[in-house]
Amino acid sequence: MSGTPRRAAAGAPSLTARVLRRVLLPLALTWLAGTALAVAVASHFTEQAFDRSMLDDAYAVSANVEAGERDIQLRLTPREVSSVLFDQSEVIYFAVLRQDGSLLAGHQGLRAPPPAEGARYRFSDIVHQGQPLRAVVLDHEPPNAFRVVIAQTTLARSALVKRLLAYALAPQLLLLALLAVWLWRGIEGELRPLGALRRTLDQRDARDLAPVPVARSSRELERLGETLNALFERLGHSVRAQREFAGNVAHELRTPLAGIRALADYGLAQQAPAVWREQLRQIAASQARASRLVDQLLGLALADEGRTGLQIEPLRLDLLVEQAVLRHLARADAQGVDLGALGLEAPVTVQANAALVEGILDNLIDNALRYGGRTITIALAGRTLAVIDDGPGIAPELQRALMQRWAQGPEGVKLGQGAGLGLPIVARYAALLNAELRFEKAGDAGGLRVSVNFGAPAVQASAG
Repeated sequence: MSGTPRRAAAGAPSLTARVLRRVLLPLALTWLAGTALAVAVASHFTEQAFDRSMLDDAYAVSANVEAGERDIQLRLTPREVSSVLFDQSEVIYFAVLRQDGSLLAGHQGLRAPPPAEGARYRFSDIVHQGQPLRAVVLDHEPPNAFRVVIAQTTLARSALVKRLLAYALAPQLLLLALLAVWLWRGIEGELRPLGALRRTLDQRDARDLAPVPVARSSRELERLGETLNALFERLGHSVRAQREFAGNVAHELRTPLAGIRALADYGLAQQAPAVWREQLRQIAASQARASRLVDQLLGLALADEGRTGLQIEPLRLDLLVEQAVLRHLARADAQGVDLGALGLEAPVTVQANAALVEGILDNLIDNALRYGGRTITIALAGRTLAVIDDGPGIAPELQRALMQRWAQGPEGVKLGQGAGLGLPIVARYAALLNAELRFEKAGDAGGLRVSVNFGAPAVQASAG
């Protein structure tokens, strides 16, 4: 069965875009923060240089203020003041104020915050005649106390800070763009095998569970390919088990169902109640055989799929043996078979799966009841479980053949009325539990001993 692959949502971003965002966004923010810090530091020292130049101008004006006969006076002419305070790009204002705050020389109304107590000068931002200015106030100490105010526009300062910002941002933006292109190409190249894997899976038929080829370009991609192939292998086992189960059911149930239908038709054609009873008895027996066959097929399918999700846990083997004996005791009594158990006095714990251990016990006991003699013993010795009967046994050359499905004897000679699934189920369950399965003679007089050792490192079947 195949279907149209489900497409990703149109708005979902590509992995390349997401990785680029995860890398470039923090990097860009870091660069911006670093640039802002660098510009702030450069702006601070630039402002200090301009302020120092204004302070030098204030000292130059203050040096030309001297005491007169009645009042202090500025010895500089307006032309000399213009020469001292000359600036090619800024407009400079000045004022020399007496101790009482009256204007001695300079621009009327030019005021700025005075220096703090104990300080000689102070820088501040002021507004004069509607224009923002940077100002410095310099106080001269008594006896000739006066105050000099120098203020200038900030056009040169602002232009310098903008140039610093532009020179800092432009190269970094260019480097960021080049890095983005380099990363985009690099990431796209690294993800190209992933795109090839996607296209391979997109074009694959739903029934194709063969391993996919994976380019070994990176450890993560290699692990993804290994995980996908392991998933395909598990799905393949499951699909094969389901197909085989369906085929086995169709093949094996056709005969018993046809027999049941024939028995029912024959009974309906008769008038004698005794014939009806006999036909019903045979129908019940055929139904029991068909039910057992279905149970065995389901058990075999479980064994086929068990390798993918088997849960191993500590189990009390002695309790499982006791429960198995009780399950089959009524049938054994009805057949006149002595069914018993040995070695259940001490608790025995093994690492196994309860369903598989019960399947091993049920199939071995069922086989012994079908083909064994008059005595069946389930013996437990440590981690070894054994089902012993006094029947005819199985020749060593037939033991391995009877572990194959549908095998019932050499050249079509049937050993009984089963479907040939009991021992294959036991062998498969033992393999899944990593247990050792062995066939041995029960004694000199004959009989069969089938043992399962749950402490063994591997599974094998050997003739005794």
